[in-house]
Amino acid sequence: MTGLLTLPDRLLAWVDARIGDVLMPTLARVIFLGVLFLYFWNSAVTKVSDGFFGIFSPSTGAYAQIFPKKAEEVLYDPAMFSAMEKTIIIAGTWAEFIFPVLIVVGLLTRLSALGMIGFVVVQSLTDIFGHGADEKTIGAWFDGPSDAVILDQRAFWVFLLVFLVLRGAGPLSLDALLQRGRSPETAPA
Repeated sequence: MTGLLTLPDRLLAWVDARIGDVLMPTLARVIFLGVLFLYFWNSAVTKVSDGFFGIFSPSTGAYAQIFPKKAEEVLYDPAMFSAMEKTIIIAGTWAEFIFPVLIVVGLLTRLSALGMIGFVVVQSLTDIFGHGADEKTIGAWFDGPSDAVILDQRAFWVFLLVFLVLRGAGPLSLDALLQRGRSPETAPA
């Protein structure tokens, strides 16, 4: 009976030993690409002005999304925002473009995933306190329904990103390619 109970564990341990290090980080990045990449990319696009240099000039939507209460208070006039607020908006928008791309190609993956965790936390806090998300949108754990946008959905996002922080991008990534190109003397211990 013990052999029957341990057979799945032994079989999966054998599979994991042979392909786990390739499969899991690669699958995590593919899932990120399929589920979250366009979400963040499309969100970032709404925050930039037209033209190439639009990435240096936030759209009115950027002010409304990132500082919703102040944007409404100043009637969405960008001139009423401080240099620090504009810097935060530009940095957040760039992060929303750059970190997802880096995760998908597997370059600076751990750092990018960590940055995305911070982004999701700030996004969630902005949704709750800035946009006044209602109880249904915020949700609650252990309540039965699993469709709340903030606590339920974003918990899975963060879990996926934590996996990438801890495991890295895996061998099918630019991180691994660059690591293979380093000499043993310059590689970190």
